[in-house]
Amino acid sequence: MPIQTRRERERAERERLIMTAARELAEAEGWDAVTTRRLAAEIEYSQPVLYSHFKGKSAIAAAVVVQGCADLAAEPASARAEARGVRESPAAVAETYMSFARRRSALYAAMCTPLVNLPFATEEAPEPVRAAFGELFAAVQPIAAEGDDPDLLTETFWTGLHGPATPMRSGRLPEHAHERRLALLIGRFAGGGAPAAADGGRPHGRRHRATGL
Repeated sequence: MPIQTRRERERAERERLIMTAARELAEAEGWDAVTTRRLAAEIEYSQPVLYSHFKGKSAIAAAVVVQGCADLAAEPASARAEARGVRESPAAVAETYMSFARRRSALYAAMCTPLVNLPFATEEAPEPVRAAFGELFAAVQPIAAEGDDPDLLTETFWTGLHGPATPMRSGRLPEHAHERRLALLIGRFAGGGAPAAADGGRPHGRRHRATGL
């Protein structure tokens, strides 16, 4: 194996170990516990080694989020594939999204706080982030009413999901009302609105901000 290839693989493995340690520590104790000093002790690397891969805690958290968004895109994609018809797709995606937010709470917290300075619903977002938003767009766009802006509809759908996820995790919204809350949101999206036009209902000449399509 060429020396350069081996070094690249070793570097990638170190980065994977750092991100895994950061995610596991955040899941156990919260992101406040994730420091370069603590990570160095956890994985037995020196702090200069960590800084040779990431500029600091926010860069590590951003890498964890980008990696996690690939999973966040894959799960709704499976849910959409199994949904029976376009009007069931938003419900399936919403349930999967909320399940992800609850199961991967540390990752979701990093996604939705100033800890990570990543663009989300823009063409500048990393590909896994755009893919995750693209799944939301794919679920909502077919049920857009004539004249609706699919981009804005997707953003509204996302904020409707994101809104309850964080305060519910902190106890500010009652857990027992989660299913009713989700059903109310889905009813507003899947229950009304005519099927989109054959061209997808997008304004001509405009690229979808989340997917870049």
